[in-house]
Amino acid sequence: MQQDKLEEKVMDESRQGEALVIEGQLTGKKKLYIESYGCQMNFSDSEIVASILHKDGYETTRNMEEADLVLLNTCSIRDKAEQTVRNRLANFNTIKKENPDMKIGVLGCMAERVKSKLLDEEKLVDLVVGPDAYRDLPNLLEELDEGRKAVNVILSKEETYDNIAPVRLGGNGITAFISIMRGCDNMCTFCVVPFTRGRERSRDPQTILEEAIDLRDRGYKEITLLGQNVDSYLWYGGGLKKDFDKASDMAKATAVSFAGLLEKVAEAVPEMRIRFSTSNPQDMTDDVLHAIAKHDNICNYIHLPFQSGSTRVLELMNRGHTREQYLDLIQRVRRIIPDCGISHDIIAGFPTETEEDHEDTLSLMREVEFDFGYMFFYSERPNTFAARKLEDDIPLEVKKRRLQEIIKTQNECGQRRLQRFVGTDQIVLVEGTSKKSDDDLFGRNDQNSVVVFPREDYQPGDLVKVSVKSCTSATLLGEAKELIRR
Repeated sequence: MQQDKLEEKVMDESRQGEALVIEGQLTGKKKLYIESYGCQMNFSDSEIVASILHKDGYETTRNMEEADLVLLNTCSIRDKAEQTVRNRLANFNTIKKENPDMKIGVLGCMAERVKSKLLDEEKLVDLVVGPDAYRDLPNLLEELDEGRKAVNVILSKEETYDNIAPVRLGGNGITAFISIMRGCDNMCTFCVVPFTRGRERSRDPQTILEEAIDLRDRGYKEITLLGQNVDSYLWYGGGLKKDFDKASDMAKATAVSFAGLLEKVAEAVPEMRIRFSTSNPQDMTDDVLHAIAKHDNICNYIHLPFQSGSTRVLELMNRGHTREQYLDLIQRVRRIIPDCGISHDIIAGFPTETEEDHEDTLSLMREVEFDFGYMFFYSERPNTFAARKLEDDIPLEVKKRRLQEIIKTQNECGQRRLQRFVGTDQIVLVEGTSKKSDDDLFGRNDQNSVVVFPREDYQPGDLVKVSVKSCTSATLLGEAKELIRR
């Protein structure tokens, strides 16, 4: 299998790497076109950008050719993602030849790392803005109009955008993201996020509750609380998590942890389903698990990356946990939330990974039996510890083969996990029309498994009881029994 085809297969498996085109609900004099790539946080950030620029007179459009400003919200997690961005920028510049007044900008995680190349060497963009500088966009656009370079990639210790109401564009009107924190303090040796998004800082919980209530009042049925590492959420009146020890006794006494935030949101919007992403194993505590078990509207699903089943490789990755500790956490999850859906992230072919290490990963997958997962082979990212200190010594063909074995194992485990739902009734939040047939609807159950069933008189946004008749390796198939709530 060719590398690009394999990467596309993995993206299909992971539901990552897709572009999101933000389109118009806003009206203004100037046209804005945004594409967003990578993680859910990037999609959420694009909605913040649309809100900021709406106040500056921009309306969003799906038609790139008519845009005055074209923005690409970027991902640096893998080399393939960066190459995709460069190809899109080349396409944008072809269109710009027909519209010389068009301005092209790069946002997000690639901005700081490759700003000089994109602006000066390759001359692909007019504007470069990092994840903490979106408020500065109107000023930067003024600098462009005056003939100056427009760059702001400064990382912030305070910015959380907590007083900006994101514009909910490009979505289904049913599910929405709420960003609860920014940055990451976990220095995994393969990851660029701490360098592109800065240190961890959390949003005021009151602004999160207000955003959740507003979404409920506007008819949304489900929210996902977002952060690079949500279990590290800690609000104590502002500031970085690393400075919590210096906080006053009063601030410490009134601090809100992630478990506390989950409970507050669950109680504020009891009609809504609540999910969250992403968790880190070393930071997930039992009080979070008990909060999930306590509240029916917090979905029984956890995305819990483990990256490798080998303790030796985990240490090289600086993941902060061992194989044994991860398995112990899984046991606690299964005990406290007996029917919890669990998904994973895996990196195949990390530097020095042996066949024995690879087998450790496969055996952990079989022991846990994950519902689904996001699977990639190792892609060296510039300036990370792994890139500076560890030789990328696993041949590409070996990485590909190991990744294929991981995907095969996950498909087998995933199908066994889905089989447990066959013959049961599942409560499904309908999200839209099935990709395969306009006669079918799809949604997700509590454990985040996709369910497809005949449309009949149901519609997106309905909560429907579905009798599951069969399953594929990734999808439950059933028939609707009754409408629970519209």
